[in-house]
Amino acid sequence: MLLNHSVRETWLHRVNPSFKLLLLLMLFLVVLFTDRINFLLNLTAVSLLLYVLATGHPPRTLLLLLLPVLLLLISSSTSMMFFGKGETTWVRWGLVHITRESFFRGLLVGLKSVNFALLGLLLLLTTQPVRLFYSLMQQCRLPAKYAYSFMAAIRLLPMMREEFQIRRDALKVRGFQGGRGPGGVFRRLRAYAIPLLAQSIRRAQRIAVAMEAKRFTSGGSRTYYYVAGFSAADAGFLLFWTAGTAAAYWLGSRHPYI
Repeated sequence: MLLNHSVRETWLHRVNPSFKLLLLLMLFLVVLFTDRINFLLNLTAVSLLLYVLATGHPPRTLLLLLLPVLLLLISSSTSMMFFGKGETTWVRWGLVHITRESFFRGLLVGLKSVNFALLGLLLLLTTQPVRLFYSLMQQCRLPAKYAYSFMAAIRLLPMMREEFQIRRDALKVRGFQGGRGPGGVFRRLRAYAIPLLAQSIRRAQRIAVAMEAKRFTSGGSRTYYYVAGFSAADAGFLLFWTAGTAAAYWLGSRHPYI
């Protein structure tokens, strides 16, 4: 429901999905194995710049998606700051013990969490799942039976939600209560789980038969409705992150904030 709006297509949407995924995974590893706080601060600014200017979503949506990122920053950093260990004590109050070492460790963990979240949002907001799987099949040689299985599973999620709502409304019309306590929870779970599970098994069987009929199990060459290729947007994406990462490292080394 949050993403149910018109999206302005930008150059970031035209980047090859497999190339985008690979480059973001490399940045993920860079963030994971670095311990330079100033570098992570600058890299966060670079990610935020791309997130705000190139995702093509309305500002309200971008701000709403940043709220859980902010919550992730606070929760991951404060848990390390308040209960970490160190020699230089800043604040001691009951169980809370903030030291200089724990503060910077908490800030490092929080910045890593924020960068992970921003990199994931960049991929999520600018990549269509269908385009991604077509690109994985064409550029990364992912077998078609796996790619189309994942696409079918993604398409089933809205259908399962609709079936759950229909089942809930039907039980409400029939006056089903379920009762209280553990027994009531079990009866409500059984009233929902058994019909939904049976319907999912039937649908999975139909999909399996359809994929078998369309020769998805064979290893022969296939034609594709969507052809994923490379363009100038891929070079721009690589150039942006190369220059942004280098600038973040240089500024963090020459002009540290902390």
